[in-house]
Amino acid sequence: MITKELTESLFTYKDGHLYWKNTFARIKAGQIAGCPATKGYWIVGIKQKRYKLHRLIFLMHHGFMPEYVDHINGNTGDNRIENLRVATASQNSQNCKKPKHNTSGLKNISWDKDSKKWVVRLKINNFHKNFGRYNDIDYAKFVAEAMRYKYHQQFARNQ
Repeated sequence: MITKELTESLFTYKDGHLYWKNTFARIKAGQIAGCPATKGYWIVGIKQKRYKLHRLIFLMHHGFMPEYVDHINGNTGDNRIENLRVATASQNSQNCKKPKHNTSGLKNISWDKDSKKWVVRLKINNFHKNFGRYNDIDYAKFVAEAMRYKYHQQFARNQ
């Protein structure tokens, strides 16, 4: 199990990066730890196990590793401690970007071809909730943003 003491013995933290403290086989002391992985995350191997860098940084600073660590600005490569916070699964998903398959170009807004209107729908506590159908996409955008701030609060993300 990874601990704060182990991470502190292996790494030095500076500006969102970890640096190795000791020289190993192909690793030199002072070298940046980890490498880019999928979706912009950075990973590092410790004792034949891979860890996401942001989780280790959080552990080093707070002494525990929560189930979810959220990147406040949505940039998964920005691992500065001030950009990391504890989140639930629901909160972590609220702060995500609009999906790539989104066709409206706006988060939480889709086109209903039957009613020929824009639909605003958000996921709240693992349930989808509809917030109406609108002729005007700008008004639908206004409603979607207002509902995100109301229900997602500090985890609201509009892009």
